[in-house]
Amino acid sequence: MVSHRSLASRLLTLLAHIVLCAGAAFMVLPILWMAATSFKPATEVSIWPPRLLPDAPTLENYRGIFEDAPFGQFFVNSLSLSLIATVSVAVTSLVAGAVFAKYRFPGRQFLFMAILATAIVPFESYMIPLYLQLISLGWINTFQGILLPTLFMSFGIFLLRQHVSSAIPTELLEAGRVDGASEWWILARVIAPLSAPALSAIGIFAFIQAWAAFIWPLMVANEQSLFNMELGLTAFQFRFSTDYGKLMAGSVLSVLPMLVIFVILRRRIIESVALTGMKG
Repeated sequence: MVSHRSLASRLLTLLAHIVLCAGAAFMVLPILWMAATSFKPATEVSIWPPRLLPDAPTLENYRGIFEDAPFGQFFVNSLSLSLIATVSVAVTSLVAGAVFAKYRFPGRQFLFMAILATAIVPFESYMIPLYLQLISLGWINTFQGILLPTLFMSFGIFLLRQHVSSAIPTELLEAGRVDGASEWWILARVIAPLSAPALSAIGIFAFIQAWAAFIWPLMVANEQSLFNMELGLTAFQFRFSTDYGKLMAGSVLSVLPMLVIFVILRRRIIESVALTGMKG
């Protein structure tokens, strides 16, 4: 005979699963709708009542985005920006994180707290001052101007600092110094390999952040040849109408690389969370 406590526990578990499944469906439904709409002909996009699946699937929207706009150039721009930003964030986070974790110098704690404080400041709050600085540098409507805010990530420095502090013993670094290794050799051959899970997680965050950038490229880029994928989607939004079929097709192609990167490296995020302590 099942006890009342066991029955209540099962009911709570069932209720929790129902709520989680409902939340998952709520989050996945817009993605499914976007993907389905990208295959709908123009006559089915605005049909009422709306239907999730197209009656006559077509690839015309995917062909049209490359005919109506330089979508290939948008993709190359986004890929270039994201890869450069990912490498830059990984390198700067590794160096700064290792320095703050394993080296002692005056003002170390103050500098780390100052960097950490920037992680909670919204980008929009200092976007205008940064834009004015770009004007003085002559970097408006340039590739480097679009790239500049994505080259560093204060959260990446924090994550690497915590990882190096908790997961890499200081004795390993001391052993390398005793053997005559330089600090850069220790960083490249000891700290970097042992920080691979955290670096992978930071790389995912940096790639997604650079790929999904919209407001900053909108401010800096004035020529369509510099548009990234997110900004390039505005090519299908007109003054009095929107081509939703092509807009959804472009959105699918814009989201797909981020999903692929996440699926490939998702285990690295879990490993990073498991290995990264929150002490010190």
